Amino acid sequence: MQYVILLVLIALVIGFFVMIWKASPHWRWYSLVTASITLLLTVAMLFPTAIILKSRSAWHRVKEDQEVRLAAALAERETLNFGNPNDPTAGKGAIQLNQELAKLGAEAGRRWRNLRVADMQGKTIRLVQPPPPADEFGEQPDPPPAEDQGQLVPESLVVYAFAEQPRPGFEFPVPNFYLGEFRVTASDADSVTIEPTSALTPAQEQVIGNRQAVGWALYELLPLDGHEPFMAEGSRPDDENLFGRPNDELITQLLGGRVSEEVLQDYRRDGSRALPDDPKPNRWVKVEFTKPYTENVDSLSQSGALEGGFFDGSGRALDSRLQRGDDGVTFDVGDQLVVTERAAEALFDDGVARLVDTYFVRTLNDYRFVLRNSRQRLAEREMRKKELEFENNVLQQAVTSSQNLLVKAQGEQLQLEQDKAQTVVEREAIAQYVEELEQRVKQTRETLVRLYRSNQQLEDELQRSYGTN
Repeated sequence: MQYVILLVLIALVIGFFVMIWKASPHWRWYSLVTASITLLLTVAMLFPTAIILKSRSAWHRVKEDQEVRLAAALAERETLNFGNPNDPTAGKGAIQLNQELAKLGAEAGRRWRNLRVADMQGKTIRLVQPPPPADEFGEQPDPPPAEDQGQLVPESLVVYAFAEQPRPGFEFPVPNFYLGEFRVTASDADSVTIEPTSALTPAQEQVIGNRQAVGWALYELLPLDGHEPFMAEGSRPDDENLFGRPNDELITQLLGGRVSEEVLQDYRRDGSRALPDDPKPNRWVKVEFTKPYTENVDSLSQSGALEGGFFDGSGRALDSRLQRGDDGVTFDVGDQLVVTERAAEALFDDGVARLVDTYFVRTLNDYRFVLRNSRQRLAEREMRKKELEFENNVLQQAVTSSQNLLVKAQGEQLQLEQDKAQTVVEREAIAQYVEELEQRVKQTRETLVRLYRSNQQLEDELQRSYGTN
């Protein structure tokens, strides 16, 4: 094709010069020169134009490729930000993950991790923050300016301490033991001094005193219990499981051997369909609204999470970060909601909802109450232990006294038995002697009777003798 175009071009040039030669008798010289120069420039410009067109074609293909890549990048960004509702394996979007991370941050409060024990004097413990790890070139990052170095932890803040330990599959150390509740007494840019707010348990004193806790983590708030952390990764809620499929392996790994089998079954059944004999507080109902309904979710009072918690006694939001600040939450016809059985009965009585299904929902733990209650129960058990030890000592003394009395009584019993045996022997001897005496008395009486009769006979004979004379 290139040669054909070249031949056509040569033919046109030859034809042009032929026409110029034919027209030369009638044209002036400057017209001939101008036409020739124009032709030569036109031919000369054909080659740059071809190169430019070829380059433009290549860049046009690059543009089309970039547009395709841009569309794919926009679609990927859409998927990364919002997820893919058509692909269950795509996972959650970055926006939703950021919202969940912000929610977890609000629930967990501030936290200071990877602390080390520098000094312990009595109940006072000084923790330091080790320097940050070196970069890829082995250089330590520059410390912040002196004016930016404040307190690592605010003074007088009550914090909850946990011992950290590396675990397989986790990038950072994971808390594995509760060390107690402490108050910050002093703090600077890289260290904090804490003291316990109440007496520690023997196990906590042992772990802290023996420095078995390699790493310390301080939390402003105690962790909140939830349903989702115990669900299998990637599982989604459905009609059979309200929160997703429970992760039996994780539940057994974290709680196996530490709680009763009944509590373990509550974790494994969390979110499943309810049974007829389930306790009423654990029976939650999925309802579908048949009429528009509005519910106020903000408490009349407002306080921080550290002061009164996140919610009041009726479940309305106390923390300003959770309050909506409007007229409430509105539900349209067809919207579904999972509520307690008591709340569902109220909706049924109002005629605004209908029953869809009933589920078993594990009662969440309030760890502030659980830890304080556990501490109180441990104190009561310690007191009861002392009482039982005192009673046991008294009982041991009583048993010892009883044993001594028993030994003494056994000695007296032995003596009495010996006296009894001797008494029996003596009584038999006395009885035999009495019998002998009675026999002798009888014989003597018989002898006396015989002698008396003999004397009477002699007396009669004497009287008869004297009377005759």
